[in-house]
Amino acid sequence: MAISRAQLAKELEPGLNALFGMEYQRYENEHAEIYDTVSSDRAFEEDVLLVGFGNAPTKVEGQGVSFDTASESYSARYTHETIALAFALTEEAIEDNLYDRLGARYTKALARSMAHTKQVKAASILNNAFNSSFTGGDGKELCATDHPLASGGTLSNELSTAADLNETSLENSLIDIANFKDDRDMILALRGMKLIVPTNLQFVADRLMDTPGRVGTSDNDINAVRNMGMIPEGYVVNHFLTDTDAFFIKTDCPDGFKHFERTPLSTAMEGDFDTGNMRFKARERYSFGFSNPRAVFGSPGA
Repeated sequence: MAISRAQLAKELEPGLNALFGMEYQRYENEHAEIYDTVSSDRAFEEDVLLVGFGNAPTKVEGQGVSFDTASESYSARYTHETIALAFALTEEAIEDNLYDRLGARYTKALARSMAHTKQVKAASILNNAFNSSFTGGDGKELCATDHPLASGGTLSNELSTAADLNETSLENSLIDIANFKDDRDMILALRGMKLIVPTNLQFVADRLMDTPGRVGTSDNDINAVRNMGMIPEGYVVNHFLTDTDAFFIKTDCPDGFKHFERTPLSTAMEGDFDTGNMRFKARERYSFGFSNPRAVFGSPGA
């Protein structure tokens, strides 16, 4: 349905002082702090986990060398969504408006809606990180204590006992990351790179990351996380996280969080011959997801 003069009555009358409500600042591109952006030219993309070799055994003198096998494991599929929004203005509303170019003003509002939707969709991967209804290629949610391994064991990228963000939970998380293993039970050289928190934890994160001494103690001990440079990229606040006490540590694991861009944002406008209405549309295609759960360590809070 087109926006008509009935919805814009005040803009058709002299004496209007200001139009407001669509000129707010916005948080933009916060997904870039989490995801690696990759272009795509197909309907969906798949990442396949390759399982390599295990530990090399000792060869007994005079006997043959042992052979091992490699294989493929699970696949992570990224199915692109089409995000689109449009509006129309009647010919009369455009003609009779006294104060502004309606199309230009509402086109800005259209761009704001598209940008906000993108950030919500990007954050939804973390917002559902502990929800078993939203699983990855291995059949487990993003953060779980029992990601299955090809060796028969499991991997945990979540605290065994959920805890709020504090010195102890942060240090335990970093220890667990340092003990990550691959699918053949070999230790990986991974480390935490960036702490991701909701707005409610930004002050806690700042004290934990930037205070020279230990937080909340009377001791003269150093802040070990800061002193050792354990999280070199510091912390970022994602304003689209919905759990007020959940926190995440992004690691340097390759092929973790991915944002596939199938079709960049494009806009179009056209007039309708029959009605004279002017129609405006914005459209883009993309997907957000994760391949390797070792890309993150998280806690839903206590």
